[in-house]
Amino acid sequence: QAQLVESGGGLVQPGGSLRLSCTASGFTLDYYNIGWFRQVPGKKHEAVSCITWDGKITSADSVKGRFTISRDNAKTTVYLQMNSLKPEDTAVYCCNAQISRPFSNYWGQGTQVTVAS
Repeated sequence: QAQLVESGGGLVQPGGSLRLSCTASGFTLDYYNIGWFRQVPGKKHEAVSCITWDGKITSADSVKGRFTISRDNAKTTVYLQMNSLKPEDTAVYCCNAQISRPFSNYWGQGTQVTVAS
């Protein structure tokens, strides 16, 4: 079965760092575009950062300069390095993999990130 599993979440103090991982099983990531999204109760689901199959990266203005997305296709894993964390970064972080031809779209179940003192 195709599956995405996130890991690396936890509780950190403001200014701290955390690295999230998203690992695929049942399929390879080579031709997939990958994105990290976050969701907060009462707020809209938002895109954090995405990396295309050929390495093009986009990030939300709120995380530019602090978060870095990367991928290791051989390990079927995508990472989100989060530095200088702020309380407003607190959310459930989910990864998504999608491809257009043939179409497929997979979501992980999320990992909780809490930034608090």
